[in-house]
Amino acid sequence: MTDTKVKQVDILSVAKAANVSPSTVSRYFNHPELVKLVTRRRIETAVRKQGYIRNRAAQTIHGIRSGTIGVIVPTLDHAIFAEVVQSFSDTVAEQGFTILLASHGYDQQREYAILRKMLEHRVDGIVLTGLDHDDAVFRLIDSQTIPSILMWNYAEDARYPSIGSDNNSAGVMIAEHVLSQGHRDIACMFPPTGGNDRAQERLLAVMQTLTDAGICVPDHWQLTTVYSISASKRDTLELLNRTDRPTAIICGNDILATGALYGAAAAGLRVPDDISITGIGDFKGSAEIEPALTTVRIPAKRIGHKAGLALSSAIINPSSVATGVHCKPKLIIRSSSKPLSGQ
Repeated sequence: MTDTKVKQVDILSVAKAANVSPSTVSRYFNHPELVKLVTRRRIETAVRKQGYIRNRAAQTIHGIRSGTIGVIVPTLDHAIFAEVVQSFSDTVAEQGFTILLASHGYDQQREYAILRKMLEHRVDGIVLTGLDHDDAVFRLIDSQTIPSILMWNYAEDARYPSIGSDNNSAGVMIAEHVLSQGHRDIACMFPPTGGNDRAQERLLAVMQTLTDAGICVPDHWQLTTVYSISASKRDTLELLNRTDRPTAIICGNDILATGALYGAAAAGLRVPDDISITGIGDFKGSAEIEPALTTVRIPAKRIGHKAGLALSSAIINPSSVATGVHCKPKLIIRSSSKPLSGQ
């Protein structure tokens, strides 16, 4: 009878194939930043050729449980969080971590259930989106004593270190810009704010800034529109087909603003000659739209990078403490807005 049992590949055989020591192979997995690039490539080739699977249980010696980080975002339906998640993933990958990504659909109870499953998989760290979460979510994380980051929003008094932008400032910036261009007939289009502290902060900031300037936005100019270009196009077209028409629309994000541009075109209006349209986010493609979108840049790549560095460092070096980082928003003026005629 032929013995078909394949000998299990271990770290010693990988080290021999890569012509390095076993400790270097271990360092490659646990602290890749300490291994020279040429050596990392040699080890990676050996790992691939030999089909080596490392023993995760042994990693507990180094304080690493699974080599994975749980990342929970509100939605995967749109590219709103794509840049920040990709940047985070790329950064932690350089430190030897893989992300476990899930979305909760703006449902805090579902977020709790997802978090439990991630913790059952013994993730080494957790990333939550935004600052507002159910108390049960925070208690669950506290019970595990693993590093956690709140990504995308920033607040000095956040429950865990927050790395992101101040959405209140972003709302103030875009409202002040529209006001500075002489607009007084201003409509607002924002997504539903339930379970979405980012949209809520922006909306409150915009409305307060307009109120402080003596601007009253009529109820039928305060649009609540889901994250959808088609929905925002439809709602904009309906708004602009009315006899009373605003001269500017402030949108809560660039997705809605893109749909608003299409809606204005469908209504036979020219942007920005007939109406100014602005967004918040400066997502990929916002500069290439015709006309290019005036918006407030939320530096997604920087947020993801800073969050990735902070969390991976806290996992690898338990004595280190992650700190919050404010990645400031910035007003980006392009051709979708202009001063009101006569200003």
